[in-house]
Amino acid sequence: MKREVVIIGGGPAGLAAAIEAKKDGCDVLLIDENRKAGGQLFKQLHKFFGSSAHRAGVRGIDIGKELLEESEKIQVDVWLNSPCIGIFPDKRAVVLRDGKTEIVEAEKLLLCTGGAENPLRFPGWTLPGVMGAGAAQTMVNVQRVLPGKRILMVGSGNVGVIVAYQLLQAGADVVGIVEGMPRIGAYGVHAAKIRRAGIPFYLGYTIAEARGKDHVEKAVIAKFENGQIVKGTELETQVDAVCIAVGLRPLSELAQMAGVHHEFIPELGGWMPIHNADMETSVPGIYVAGDTAGVEEASTAMDEGRLAAAAAAAALGHLTKEQADERKAQIKGRLDSLRQGPFGERRMAAKERVVKKGA
Repeated sequence: MKREVVIIGGGPAGLAAAIEAKKDGCDVLLIDENRKAGGQLFKQLHKFFGSSAHRAGVRGIDIGKELLEESEKIQVDVWLNSPCIGIFPDKRAVVLRDGKTEIVEAEKLLLCTGGAENPLRFPGWTLPGVMGAGAAQTMVNVQRVLPGKRILMVGSGNVGVIVAYQLLQAGADVVGIVEGMPRIGAYGVHAAKIRRAGIPFYLGYTIAEARGKDHVEKAVIAKFENGQIVKGTELETQVDAVCIAVGLRPLSELAQMAGVHHEFIPELGGWMPIHNADMETSVPGIYVAGDTAGVEEASTAMDEGRLAAAAAAAALGHLTKEQADERKAQIKGRLDSLRQGPFGERRMAAKERVVKKGA
């Protein structure tokens, strides 16, 4: 089977890219391993920030619904429950669909496979009840199941603080948020909600141990200095769940299989594909977007998907150079705006290094 544009991953980046490419007249196939496209958007009950162009004030779940409705309206071809298990450098994708292996040949291939939560190893980290914050968010916001009644959150970045508040709203008792650094990592607006709710932050602390026989029953935290636990500072609390929110890394195994050049960019999550200003990688015709191209936010992911789609559509002849340049300039302007401020400046500088390397 041959298609013009094949997109692997139906999260914010992939879904936005599919809509953009389809509107530009491309023959598009969107492939996702889940039963529903939209990815992280359907976990996000909080309102987005930024300007009206970034959908400020709109909840992620509502943006996801809008994108799904638009993709159905313009008849984007979508394969669900279809994991991609391999990529060749010639842009052939190997997909498991309905119990059979199918090979799809793409003229342009866009990888939007997202990110994965970083693990944190400590005594008891394999006990049932220790989980990633994203897993807890899926349980409470998608499956409508509380992961526990008394929960300790490890990590005070946006993910940890937002999920802690959502767990609180769902009826859990969040006993505290532990952060190894001396300051809170989340935006002030999120941290303020936690403070108003009376949830304590333990800054300069880490989790030392999770205890229990066949599931988590207690958690031990302790002061953390110079990369070491400070003996004698341990605090024990009863919990039945420990959520880990210590960052994400790009999921780029498929890009690696295709021979895409990777480098370690710590500000964007670690090892990631190097790409140019149009999101094209070192393998001609293979593009990346979203957390695969460096961990940022859903708003950024959607615009990176649109940018890659516009570049692919232009390369296929569906857009003139003038049309493509105008579209890309608009999208890049929005991306630059999203990367402003104290939290975005490091990401912008890192992205500029990536694009320079990929040029």
